[in-house]
Amino acid sequence: MSWLSLLILIPFATALAVVATPDSKWYLRRWVALFGTGVVLALSLVMSVSYMQVVQQRGGDASVLTISQMEFEQSIPWFKSMGIEYHVGVDGIAMAMIVLTAIIIFTGVLASWEVKERSREFYAFLLVLVTGVFGVFISVDLFLFFLFYEVAVLPMYLLIGVWGTGRKEYSAMKLTLMLMVGSALVLVGMLALYHAAGSQTFDLNKLAMVDYSRDLQQWVFPCVFVGFGVLGALFPFHTWSPDGHASAPTAVSMLHAGVLMKLGGYGVLRVAVYLMPEGAKQWALFFLVLTTINIVYGAYAAIRQTDLKYFTAYSSVSHCGFVLFGLCSLNLMGFKGAVIQMFSHGIMTGLFFGLIGMVYGRSKTRDLTQMGGLSKRIPWLATSFYIAGLASLGLPGLSGFVAESTVFLGGFFGNRWVDATTMRICTLLATSSIVVTAVYVLRGLSRVFQGPMTKPEFSQMQDATIPEKLCTGILVATLAIVGMYPPVLIDLIEHAILPIANRF
Repeated sequence: MSWLSLLILIPFATALAVVATPDSKWYLRRWVALFGTGVVLALSLVMSVSYMQVVQQRGGDASVLTISQMEFEQSIPWFKSMGIEYHVGVDGIAMAMIVLTAIIIFTGVLASWEVKERSREFYAFLLVLVTGVFGVFISVDLFLFFLFYEVAVLPMYLLIGVWGTGRKEYSAMKLTLMLMVGSALVLVGMLALYHAAGSQTFDLNKLAMVDYSRDLQQWVFPCVFVGFGVLGALFPFHTWSPDGHASAPTAVSMLHAGVLMKLGGYGVLRVAVYLMPEGAKQWALFFLVLTTINIVYGAYAAIRQTDLKYFTAYSSVSHCGFVLFGLCSLNLMGFKGAVIQMFSHGIMTGLFFGLIGMVYGRSKTRDLTQMGGLSKRIPWLATSFYIAGLASLGLPGLSGFVAESTVFLGGFFGNRWVDATTMRICTLLATSSIVVTAVYVLRGLSRVFQGPMTKPEFSQMQDATIPEKLCTGILVATLAIVGMYPPVLIDLIEHAILPIANRF
């Protein structure tokens, strides 16, 4: 059995084990979930080291490749008549996303340590969701890719609708409907590529060798880009995201922003950009302008928020815009920046939403105007919050700086298909969002943690528990490691990005 198959079997088996726990021993469920996700985290780290060793041993010049090279492949015929296979494999991009997912689900379980209401179903759905996410990242067959994509998205409806807060039913329904519309566009695009290939295969690399007509790519590319872009919070299809974030329980918010939204950027890169380079060239300017609006609008919208979750949700809309902006630059530096930003933002926003859940559990409010002076009582959580905020505004030494600076360099380098002046104007506008980000991050943090305590009951608050310290410590350490030693991530992804960049 392939290592990759274990990435989907272990979470699913853990979900079954959680379901099998006795009613009287609810506390066992969190330990079962923690053990299962811990095994997956360890496996993902071992696989990433093994992947680097395989790539180094194989050698060769990746700068001349135009087809992605997959490792740890396993292929089993499924529906032979339609060319559908259980075909899994990874390159450096997928490997980075697998490590990200493993970190977020492990820390998400720690952040949900006190969940008691219907904990059996909660942990089970959470693990099924992450099974789907892993499945997306390891799929080489597009039909399998889409199948796991739907498995990853659908549990969100129940996780928000049952365990959420506020307008949870409305938020769950809005999220599900908008993502289903996006999925429909993706499915149309995939079926069009399959039919036009004429070879009865959904294999990603075989489809990449097909010379699709310019006319086909002209209408299929925007379908796939927008379809995945809905999940990546592409303006103006982002409106489901803030509501979904605000209503979701802590671990679900962490997975939602930290991993699920990255499926959008990953899908755009893996399917739209990789398979349809001519379509990408034709639509580059349009989507470049749209993603610039994405970045600037999200930053200004965050300034106006008084709810901590909405505040972070609009910040995520802005930062996810950097991913799509980097992809629209159509050059090696931009692609590299987009993937680094997916990883960096996943860790950073996972930390943000985890901390918001921990602070809300103590203060019983997310209203910025009602909070103040909390650093006196919860110094660990306050310090972690500040580190997340500094990563968000791109402080050197943290991963946000590496990601955003690489995306901006990709924008300035430009490409042959978009006017250089237009490209640089969009890049300058996107860069200006850093100033806006600094304003809302520093102002928001000062309101929550500085100054006098606004309520007497805040003086009874307790600082982070051991599971919460472990959760936040892992995420903070990851931000720092990638920020201070970027090659730990860049070396993993660069070999996989070159074949995609070489298609332009």
